[in-house]
Amino acid sequence: MDSAGFESASKPHAVCIPTPAQSHIGGMLKLAKLLHHKGFHISFVNTEFNHRRLARARGPQFMNGMLNDFQFLTISDGLPPSDADAIQDVSMLCDSARNYMVGPFGDLVSSLGANPSVPPVTCIVSDGFMTLTTSPVASKFGIPLIHLFTIPGCALMAVKQLRALGENGLAPLTDESQLMNGYGNTLVNWIPGMKNMRLRDMPHFFRICGSDDVLLNFMADTCHKTNGATATIVHTFEALEPDVLHALSSMIPRVYAVGPLHLMIDQIAREKSFTSKHIECNLLEEHDECLHWLDSKEPKSVIYVNFGSIAFMTHQQLVEFAMGLASSNQCFLWVLRPDLVDGDTTTLPEEFVEETRERGFLSGWCPQERVLCHPSIGGFLTHCGWNSTIESLSAGIPMLCWPCFGDQPTNCKFICDDWGVGLEMDGNVKRDDVERLVRELMEGEVGEKMRRKAMEWKMMAEEAAGEKGSSSMNLDKLLDEVLSI
Repeated sequence: MDSAGFESASKPHAVCIPTPAQSHIGGMLKLAKLLHHKGFHISFVNTEFNHRRLARARGPQFMNGMLNDFQFLTISDGLPPSDADAIQDVSMLCDSARNYMVGPFGDLVSSLGANPSVPPVTCIVSDGFMTLTTSPVASKFGIPLIHLFTIPGCALMAVKQLRALGENGLAPLTDESQLMNGYGNTLVNWIPGMKNMRLRDMPHFFRICGSDDVLLNFMADTCHKTNGATATIVHTFEALEPDVLHALSSMIPRVYAVGPLHLMIDQIAREKSFTSKHIECNLLEEHDECLHWLDSKEPKSVIYVNFGSIAFMTHQQLVEFAMGLASSNQCFLWVLRPDLVDGDTTTLPEEFVEETRERGFLSGWCPQERVLCHPSIGGFLTHCGWNSTIESLSAGIPMLCWPCFGDQPTNCKFICDDWGVGLEMDGNVKRDDVERLVRELMEGEVGEKMRRKAMEWKMMAEEAAGEKGSSSMNLDKLLDEVLSI
């Protein structure tokens, strides 16, 4: 074996597999880059469906220049063909992760073990919600398993309580409208490390009627298996969630708060040894023309509007958001996915387009981290997905919260009540409310107070991600533990 081959064979080797959705893939890729920078050989595993989406978004040459020790691999998800750029059905993906993907993933890990040109697999780094796929494979081959949860500690703790909601007679609902008539304000005061939680603040999954629902059971079963990992990474930082992280550490062995991941990447981005910085994994093509438009705007004068990569709304909700933004008289940058409106085209009212032509910018998918850090951004109207939330906190930007799905109601509660940087918007969108809240965020005293608080969280996030910060030290501790095994 030549010296390069010997050096490669001596590297630790992490097989990284995200949940097959944009935000999960992005979080896992950041962690993979950090591991690569620390000397790991990386095998990054996407589904074949998402690999094809990635090739379309990044261009057919996106694999050119890939590093020898950072490779993209694929497995089948076993699902029937669907629209090439559509979001796959979440329940079907959950069923596949439970019942199908374990076979293809096991075959892939076995093939890596038989390949003399790559180092032996040191660990499997699995999205926590892929553990029904990865845990059996890790056990079969005797490989340490690391969970990465790309949600905050509060959401992980709340998902772990889904079964208990039923045991306490609070779920399932007969009709989701129950949450709107006061029942949603029922206190859930027995969750460790979490105060003043209401039923409507719990993750969306319990709202699905019927105890045999695939999604509810998948989430509950997944979080029941958190003890099966050698270590668990939660994408957060200690100063943000001390009580919840303390409570989780008594329930899950070896929990490490590591984040914000994008700030940890920024810390090493200027080093010559950071060779993986060009590797990206966006399933949607990015447009950066909006950054030039932002350059022409006054500091803190623009509200950024983005409802994430998988949230949907009705056409009427789209119209209400549009007309509320128009009436607010604020400058705005609005990211509009082509499939944002469920079952319909994303068509805006003509009067909105005419009225906002001089102060609004409509964009396709954009480089969100750069947008949120732009000095012209003063607020963020968001669905409260965790990537968006932690990026907003890290940039010192307060939020208007319109949670839709999954962990977003829990994130919204903490944004508004515990961290003091957000205003909640009613799920039944009305243009008058949009106008009022946008004005309050951008011009009002409450918005200014939240902006100051957001800047405090920004400084704490930067401190955690620094070279001697809690998140950086936690990652080193975790790796020492895994490598010692």
